[in-house]
Amino acid sequence: MSVAPLSVTAPEVVSVKRALISVSDKTGIVDFAKALAAKGVELVSTGGTCKAIADAGIPVKDISEVTEFPEIMDGRVKTLHPRVHGGLLGARSVEAHSAAMKEHGIPEIDLLVVNLYPFEETILKGADYATTVENIDIGGPAMIRAAAKNHAFVTTLVDPADYAEILALIDEKGGITYDARKKFAAKAYARTAAYDAAISGWFAKELAIESPTFRAFGGELAEVMRYGENPHQKAGFYKTASSRPGVATATQVQGKQLSYNNINDTDAAFELVCEFDPAISPAVAIIKHANPCGVAIGASLKEAYEKALACDPVSAFGGIVALNGTLDEEAAEEITKIFTEVIIAPDATEGAKELVAKKKNLRLLLTGGLANPREEGVTVKSVSGGLLVQDRDNGNVDDLDLKVATKRQPTEQEMADLKFAFRVCKHVKSNAIVYVKDGATVGVGAGQMSRVDSARIAARKAEDAAEAAGLSEPLTKGCVVASDAFFPFADGLLAAAEAGATAVIQPGGSMRDQDVIDAADEAGLAMVMTGMRHFRH
Repeated sequence: MSVAPLSVTAPEVVSVKRALISVSDKTGIVDFAKALAAKGVELVSTGGTCKAIADAGIPVKDISEVTEFPEIMDGRVKTLHPRVHGGLLGARSVEAHSAAMKEHGIPEIDLLVVNLYPFEETILKGADYATTVENIDIGGPAMIRAAAKNHAFVTTLVDPADYAEILALIDEKGGITYDARKKFAAKAYARTAAYDAAISGWFAKELAIESPTFRAFGGELAEVMRYGENPHQKAGFYKTASSRPGVATATQVQGKQLSYNNINDTDAAFELVCEFDPAISPAVAIIKHANPCGVAIGASLKEAYEKALACDPVSAFGGIVALNGTLDEEAAEEITKIFTEVIIAPDATEGAKELVAKKKNLRLLLTGGLANPREEGVTVKSVSGGLLVQDRDNGNVDDLDLKVATKRQPTEQEMADLKFAFRVCKHVKSNAIVYVKDGATVGVGAGQMSRVDSARIAARKAEDAAEAAGLSEPLTKGCVVASDAFFPFADGLLAAAEAGATAVIQPGGSMRDQDVIDAADEAGLAMVMTGMRHFRH
């Protein structure tokens, strides 16, 4: 049953006579406190914040002077007191509230300035369990929620970036307007929601709770996008409390603002190239519309890029290029020969940066490292009225028990290419078919309603690429092929054989597996079963 509303009359402007300040992040707090004091605002503060303000010679009261109760339990209990929460929650236009405040000596608090213990930063540092728990703020969220609820009379400030706006409002309006108080209240609740989401998410991971009864996700606005997937859609980019290297943690060295689609595609490109260990071989992935149009390994990043580009040079125009090693001058020179939206790599040489800088709109992102493809995590997709949450697909072909199902065994080169193809196939929209030869994709079929259509489209794209390169036959002749899921019928496999594939890798698990195996044997193909599917929708 809902609580009946109070008959509250909210003033249009509330002058700031008293402010309670308790911050973990002390950025700009001394200057802000000094400005408030200069405007005649009485300052009340806690612990280290109080000391910082006092040490700057600014008049300030310790919270214990208001509560007439000392901070106890190592500071865990200091603001959880009626004289604090009464001052934050008292509806001043309600006679009973005003009488209670007067009777119990509860001072009005007009402005609450609070930011929280650095819980997100603590988990990013990989702190132990006890340290992480100790960095869960209790008093801060309680005060924020109290003040934000009572925004008819109290302004709640949770972000140092807003200090200047508060001072400007006091100067221009003589206090904080009702519209501003509502806006700051909304921001305050969003902050505590994101904070609690980080805490509950950490607990779920720490305790290995696969499907928590309640699930929350939160993030901090990194930037407002010009628009979303299409110009009529609004969008924003939010960062979570994750240190996983990638587009969200990368430093943008140069180039114009990333678009919504840029970020989505760049994430897909980097996650794919991270599948390839740089200690084994340089690797490059070229992505268009979140699908790979070319992936390759080589003796150098330049060679890997050239091989990846050869797979589908038409689609690569305006694409995203991801590298698993430091971008060097040779690779940068090749990549910048055609229009490219984004280059993302762990690092770049100064010479490479200078070459890329000649293309002023080309974005260069440096991540400082590669993401671990085996790392656990979750992915989230919104549906009407809910969220679909699942584990990240961290399956790795090197960890699987591969079984040869056909009479013919794959050769050593075929097996290497089969593993390569299955790595790439994991990052292609289903239904997915990937042709590979000599450590490079030579045909990619993505997102089709039938697997046989994906096989045929990939083969046709290989034919187009061969024609563009002046080759006498497509590179699919003598290649291997990977499928993200089992072949439900033999037709998809036979289409791949017609394109020139000599070996196949697929999960298996169909009721008609034997029919597909028989067809492979009849065609003289080698076929490997992985036992793991890689759907991607």
